[in-house]
Amino acid sequence: MQRWRGLDEIPADWGRCVLTIGVFDGVHRGHQQLIARAVEAARARGVAAVLMTFDPHPMEVVRPGSHPAQLTTLARRAELAEELGIDVFCVMPFTPEFMKLSPERYAHEILVERLHVAEVVVGENFTFGKKAAGTVDMLRSIGERFGFAVQGLTLVAEHAVTFSSTYIRSCVDAGDVAAAADALGRPHRVEGVVVHGDGRGRGLGFPTANVAPPIYAAIPADGVYAAWFTVLDSGSPVEGLTAGQRYLAAVSVGTNPTFSGRKRTVEAFVLDEKADLYGQHVAVDFVERLRGMEKFDSVEALISAMHRDAERAREVLTKTPE
Repeated sequence: MQRWRGLDEIPADWGRCVLTIGVFDGVHRGHQQLIARAVEAARARGVAAVLMTFDPHPMEVVRPGSHPAQLTTLARRAELAEELGIDVFCVMPFTPEFMKLSPERYAHEILVERLHVAEVVVGENFTFGKKAAGTVDMLRSIGERFGFAVQGLTLVAEHAVTFSSTYIRSCVDAGDVAAAADALGRPHRVEGVVVHGDGRGRGLGFPTANVAPPIYAAIPADGVYAAWFTVLDSGSPVEGLTAGQRYLAAVSVGTNPTFSGRKRTVEAFVLDEKADLYGQHVAVDFVERLRGMEKFDSVEALISAMHRDAERAREVLTKTPE
């Protein structure tokens, strides 16, 4: 898969393509349907399937300070898009200048002149251009003038719930990671680098990896979770764990109220394994919330609870298909 940042990276000999456009945060089941349809249309036409996304999130430019919690990093979005058959992952810098493009200029200058689209596949609620004035019907009208087709797909829904990034963020925020996983089609992932914590877990017999996620990452509600833990391949060797392999983990999200903690952390206890993980880029895939965050009367009571959490996490994960 080719990866472009901005239109200047389009090859000089670029031909026609089928394009799907959106933020695609989460690459959830609704996004997967759009991407699958775009790939299918591209294969039928014998052209490339292109996914165009944006960085930073448009909301951060339209209303600074309103960046929504991020379900997937750009790198993760690209990885998932490639797995779904996308040929080109194009990241458009969402600048104030880009934001001011009229729908007509947006379609003509970007879709027609630069990307040479043969077909565009978007959700039925897709908007584009200055003040989001462009609609799917407007895009169809422009397509009729410039010779490209437009598919506007109905959003995926199940049990009266429409799958959207906003819905999934609300699930994650409430700690309902099982519902988030159902809408995503896989567990919600938080990535980050393992940093030094206060070392308290090691002293209690539960050495944890203190994961520092990106600034906007969607972190589940405080509590203890069963999760898969993966060291992402960074090229540096890891003693004790194999990069890319999933391991069982119990993960604590919160402020450690038993010790009057204030800083919110994501701490993963990897079951049955020992490894020096400092500095490693890791992923935590949340499967099920085991309990809320509690303040215990004694260290002994906390340790007993941690033993129960570890065993419950093992039960949940061993019943969960990989």
